Amino acid sequence: MKASWQNRPLADFVTSRPGNNKIIKGKQSDQPGDGLVQGFSASGPDVWVTVADYNQPGVVISAVGARCGKTFAAEGEWTAIANTHVLLPGKDVDPRWLWYRTNDEEFWIKGGAAQPFVKVKDTLQQAIPVPPLSEQQRIVGVLDEAFAGLATAQAHAAQNLQNARALFESHLQSVFTHRGKGWVEKTLEEAAAGDCSLSYGIVQPGDDVEGGLPVVRPTDLTHDTITLDGLKRIDPKRAESYQRTTLQGGELLMCVRGSTGVLSKAAPELAGANVTRGIVPIRLNPKLLTQDFGFHLLRAEPVQAQIRAKTYGAALMQINIGDLRQIAVAFPPLSEQQAIADELDALAAETQRLTRLYEQKQAALAALKKSLLHQAFTGEL
Repeated sequence: MKASWQNRPLADFVTSRPGNNKIIKGKQSDQPGDGLVQGFSASGPDVWVTVADYNQPGVVISAVGARCGKTFAAEGEWTAIANTHVLLPGKDVDPRWLWYRTNDEEFWIKGGAAQPFVKVKDTLQQAIPVPPLSEQQRIVGVLDEAFAGLATAQAHAAQNLQNARALFESHLQSVFTHRGKGWVEKTLEEAAAGDCSLSYGIVQPGDDVEGGLPVVRPTDLTHDTITLDGLKRIDPKRAESYQRTTLQGGELLMCVRGSTGVLSKAAPELAGANVTRGIVPIRLNPKLLTQDFGFHLLRAEPVQAQIRAKTYGAALMQINIGDLRQIAVAFPPLSEQQAIADELDALAAETQRLTRLYEQKQAALAALKKSLLHQAFTGEL
């Protein structure tokens, strides 16, 4: 800590007040209007109210709930409503520095379990390094400039990813909506292999059994290809009456309960495994369709729109197996399918590469932001 900094409780520099508990979020406008001022709930500046409790810069703390400890910078006319707390900076505190310093959920002492809350008084009594006002203002200038640059880099990365995804989706839809010569249309049942029943799997798989039979559940369909990693294993006897859905490896696994229409491929190593009630394994007639082409076909909008139209339910969305079997699928001659699938695979791989780069950049930017804040509040910036 620099010699000019003071190690003192933040309570010495700010005034704290509870939010206006008479103003309840659900009864306020979520849009600006005549005679309304910005209101802050525990979720942030997302309401508009008729009363302005403050007309000065301040910080609003989300005081209750899963994100308690997150803070929001306020200025002009504003009000903090129920489930918040307010910090008003004294003459020796820059409002933006105060926001930067407190906008860290780990900064705040918390209580509660099922419903966590911020212990504002206890937190403010903790001694922390507080720089002189001029140093606070310098730190704010550095952080504002740095974070603006980080936000620009983040926006560029997000736009590149969005463009890649849009290109893939556009090409995918173009393939299946602008059909060329020789395309035919059949029901999914007609296009399926003769030994594929288009049935759902085990209704009550039971508990995990170490070394048991691998089983794929709807929640496992998070990647294009499903492997043995992380799969639940059950008593093999549970699958004895579900031989029709025993996997050979290479099937297309479609979710029919929950996120209907979600599709993944079964890796070859899944041969002998099975699926639960929420999944229908699909093997296509090799004289009509390749599995690679079918993967893109069943993900494309013409098929997904039919699935959405036939999906029903409230608490649990699902599609009737009879309706699924009658879904119409259109496809070109077998000789053309692999080239189309290869092109779509290449575009999908590039999209996934950009997704990984975006995620890596997001992680790097978050780490850099955390490092800058640490330097700022320990006198190293």
